[in-house]
Amino acid sequence: MAAALTLDGVSKRYGEFQAVKDLSFEVEKGTICGFLGPNGAGKTSTIRMILGLQGVSSGRIGILGSDDGRKVRDRIGFLPEERGLYKKMTPVDAIAFFGSLKGLPIGEGRRRAKDMLDAQGLGASKRKKMKELSKGMAQKVQLIASVVHRPEFVILDEPFSGLDPVNQQGLEAVIRGLATDGATVLFSTHVMQHAERLCDKVVLLARGQKAFEGTVSEARATAPRFLELEGAIEPSAAAGLPGVTGVEVVSDFGGVRVLRASLGAGVHGTRMQGHDALKAAFLGGLDVRRFELREPSLHDAFIGLTGDNPDIDQSVKGTGTEATR
Repeated sequence: MAAALTLDGVSKRYGEFQAVKDLSFEVEKGTICGFLGPNGAGKTSTIRMILGLQGVSSGRIGILGSDDGRKVRDRIGFLPEERGLYKKMTPVDAIAFFGSLKGLPIGEGRRRAKDMLDAQGLGASKRKKMKELSKGMAQKVQLIASVVHRPEFVILDEPFSGLDPVNQQGLEAVIRGLATDGATVLFSTHVMQHAERLCDKVVLLARGQKAFEGTVSEARATAPRFLELEGAIEPSAAAGLPGVTGVEVVSDFGGVRVLRASLGAGVHGTRMQGHDALKAAFLGGLDVRRFELREPSLHDAFIGLTGDNPDIDQSVKGTGTEATR
């Protein structure tokens, strides 16, 4: 499958701060790719370089067959993390205006705006001013404004930030719809659950560097399954069970604990390890009141791939390499 986006050895420095280091990955056409990492990992700096809003310190970026996002900007839709629409405009006017900046005639923009607002349940708000809308409504309007020109590539920077669960679910449906219609979607987030539900592929970023690139299933396969045990169980006793490589206390109320016992790296063979550990727990007389063999989440994989502190200092001071903007 052809790539809509390619990054090859991309780095970005701001003075002595290394925001992005030797980053390489591809996003295939028509797919949804999650660009994941904690705040400060380098996601927004990377997005700005992809869009051509700032230059790379080194490396190469190709998007929609161009070496500069500015050359194909009318084929790109972008929802920035920092939202902003003219407060005295109506949603229809705001959407049509942003569409006109991408070459869409105002009349066609207004027609599409009305249809898209109706589809998102905002038909009754067409004639209100933006300042009268709720945050969730305003965010939907801004998303529509970023895709009203029907872009081939859509970039969403923390699109779920500040939304309640109902609006998050609605936004997930919009993202799926974009891909169904043939668009390529790259969205950044630090909330792994959205990526688990949406993505064909994920790129995990930590300390400005790629920690993983692949499918959600492939990412989760890097983390161990675990056995969750509840009862009056000492962590040291759980740690001594066969196949257990580590124990975490999830909760502890009056000596009744929920323990998470890791069962080794990877998913192959861990179901039998879980059975062996549970059998040993019962034969050993441990007070097991509830148990569950659980699959690792994408969050578990991220912690395993990046460590507990994925946002430590990224200074390049003293490396002998001259930093450039």
